Amino acid sequence: MEFLPMPRHLVRSLKYNLRFFEIPAVVYNKKTFRVKRNGTNHMSQSPHMHLKLKLAVSGAAETGHCAPNALELTKELGRQIVKHNAVLVTGATTGAPLWAAIGAKEANGFVIGLSPAATETEHVKTYGLPLDYHDMIVYTGFGYSGRNLLLTRAADAVFVTCGRIGTLNEFTVAFEDNKAIGVLIGTGGMADELQTIVEKAKRGMGKVVYDPDPKTLVEKVLELVKKEKVVQI
Repeated sequence: MEFLPMPRHLVRSLKYNLRFFEIPAVVYNKKTFRVKRNGTNHMSQSPHMHLKLKLAVSGAAETGHCAPNALELTKELGRQIVKHNAVLVTGATTGAPLWAAIGAKEANGFVIGLSPAATETEHVKTYGLPLDYHDMIVYTGFGYSGRNLLLTRAADAVFVTCGRIGTLNEFTVAFEDNKAIGVLIGTGGMADELQTIVEKAKRGMGKVVYDPDPKTLVEKVLELVKKEKVVQI
């Protein structure tokens, strides 16, 4: 039985639609098709992809216990997240997360907040939380603990600055999820206690890096994140 060649327009159509299936052995165009590197499936950027990494900053809403330089260091953390072409995600709260949002907006970045409240009115009047320095606020209606879970799950990585018990909660969720975590040491509070807590917990060191410099910390965390990404951003 003789097979006729497939018409060119059908070949082009087949190549286009294969992008949407897990076929790592086929490489037609590095801009749009899956490739296999080191046994891991990746997808190169296409002209229609506009994805950015989502990096969360966790920290204290009340900052009286934070180190004197925590404000400037956390603002710089927000700036560095933007400078590394990522979106900042916060708990839409006061204190350290707001400091990071201020830094991100100073660098002309995009900031998403996840609120514990169900509505804007509840966010402002019941929780007493701000609306400024954010481009978008998602009203989860899940309270603080539910918001904390969504925040860490939604992010590609989590950064910890000066924090308290809520920050510890977000850290442990991210740790259990095996996410990349960057701890900005020297900012006070939980940020300066986490390395000891992890060592005493006897669960391994996780994907946690510690550094006092915001730029270096962001770069170290991004190296961990990129290893897990399907789409290379």
